[in-house]
Amino acid sequence: MTETIYHMCRRGEWEAAEARGSYRGSSQDEADGFIHFSTAAQVRESARKHRAGQSDLVLLTVDAGRLGPALRWEPSRGGALFPHLYGPLPLAAVTRTDPLPLGADGTHVFPPLGSDA
Repeated sequence: MTETIYHMCRRGEWEAAEARGSYRGSSQDEADGFIHFSTAAQVRESARKHRAGQSDLVLLTVDAGRLGPALRWEPSRGGALFPHLYGPLPLAAVTRTDPLPLGADGTHVFPPLGSDA
């Protein structure tokens, strides 16, 4: 079974990563020492809390099974376990990239996620 996790970043950050061949995370990820991910059940709240009002974002869909031991599930918001990647994100682990536009109400409009199916 494939476990899918999600990461939000600015379109320019992702385009630079594609050109470079690796993604080391956003400036916040770099400050925290790991790349923040969310599950399908967590990602909308993560967007609301950490990316409110930000436009020109992309949502990366990632196969957690391709990340190896650098991926750790650690307690965060409300004690829930969140996936954190201690190292660069291999581009081959990204299975999909979608725009994450703002809707008329100012919240992000998500594509269908794994748990939505």
